[in-house]
Amino acid sequence: MTKGVKIATIGGGSSYTPELVEGFIKRYDELPLKELWLVDIEAGKEKLEIVGGLAKRMIEKAGLPIEVHLTLDRRAALKDADFVTTQFRVGLLDARAKDERIPLKYGVLGQETNGPGGLFKGLRTIPVILDICKDMEELCPDAWLINFTNPAGMITEAVLRYSTIKKVVGLCNVPIGMEMGIAKLLDVDHSRIRIDFAGLNHMVYGLDVYVDGESVKDQVINLLMDPNNSSFVKNIEGLGWEPAFIKALDVLACPYHMYYYKTREMVERDTDNAKKEGTRAEVVQKLETELFELYKDPDLAIKPPQLEKRGGAHYSDAAVRLITSIYTDKRDIQPVNTRNNGAIASIPNDSAVEVSCIITKDGPKPIVMGDLPVQVRGLVQQIKSFERVATEAAVTGDYNKAVLALTINPLSPSDTIAKEIVDEMLEAHKEFLPQFFQNVTS
Repeated sequence: MTKGVKIATIGGGSSYTPELVEGFIKRYDELPLKELWLVDIEAGKEKLEIVGGLAKRMIEKAGLPIEVHLTLDRRAALKDADFVTTQFRVGLLDARAKDERIPLKYGVLGQETNGPGGLFKGLRTIPVILDICKDMEELCPDAWLINFTNPAGMITEAVLRYSTIKKVVGLCNVPIGMEMGIAKLLDVDHSRIRIDFAGLNHMVYGLDVYVDGESVKDQVINLLMDPNNSSFVKNIEGLGWEPAFIKALDVLACPYHMYYYKTREMVERDTDNAKKEGTRAEVVQKLETELFELYKDPDLAIKPPQLEKRGGAHYSDAAVRLITSIYTDKRDIQPVNTRNNGAIASIPNDSAVEVSCIITKDGPKPIVMGDLPVQVRGLVQQIKSFERVATEAAVTGDYNKAVLALTINPLSPSDTIAKEIVDEMLEAHKEFLPQFFQNVTS
């Protein structure tokens, strides 16, 4: 007789939590969840109570014996947990808005997980994740850490290098969004699609795509030449690929590749959007206000469809599918962020990669993809260098390493501009970057 599963969700007051709860309800037969602990900080207390109320109503409507605990005490939530999920945002959406707006002043892309914004989100988040890992080492040493917090690849890299937690998996909804998008393009059920994913988080490529085990890559690439088919996520508006480029690339690009292969157009578009309607963070703040008003409704007991506008579609599918597969030793194939261990020949074995894996009770087993095609290999290696240096800067508070990280990022135009952006963003985020102000070197 199973004792039931205890899951602690750090950042439980997130607007995404109803997605997660819906996933747990759908898969209860496979994953007998007994206790769900939703944890937040004092600043998120009101949202935690609103989301927690909706979570309880959803579970009550489903008639399931799942206990929902709301707490600001992280250690109580972590005690004897089987899985710990992380979905928090240090500095909340105000910090994201700065990440997006400040770089645009310098003609550089401002984006949540790429370029300067990705760097600073990593610098703020990595120390917090490593603190959570220390608590886990003490309170639930056998638990799996399932991280959804962005930048997921950099965070997985940090946990693998700077903590003793070995049971860590980073997760993103982009690969499952690509699968769903391609299934729709081909007019087939998602269950018939499989993609060989290889690369890094938000820098992942589909090396091949199969329907019922037969490769349809050439057909899909032809479909992607249509500008209406170039993006699969709500928060990135596709601008359309040059047919000659996407044909010669000969692999499936993910939506975030727009920032690297269409940098100029994306900077112009984001600058224009920031002037007209605000940055993406400011748009999301409005969306969140509407969502939390909906969540307050005592008669609401389902995940509202408006949540899909938030950019997190398929998130619960990916998250709960992963947790269930580990719990049941399902051995199905899923794309996750994990230690490379030789899966991608052009990346160090000890680095985090995003790759298709067989999911077992012992965690993800990466499928050997060999070397990345020469046409994408260099960009992936450059981003991995950026992630490694950025992770070191986050842990040490080394100012010079932060400047170096941004300079080697392909979205940065020069070392001088990188330094200016780092200086302004360090000051803007000072409250959340104590490591840089204890030992300033320049």
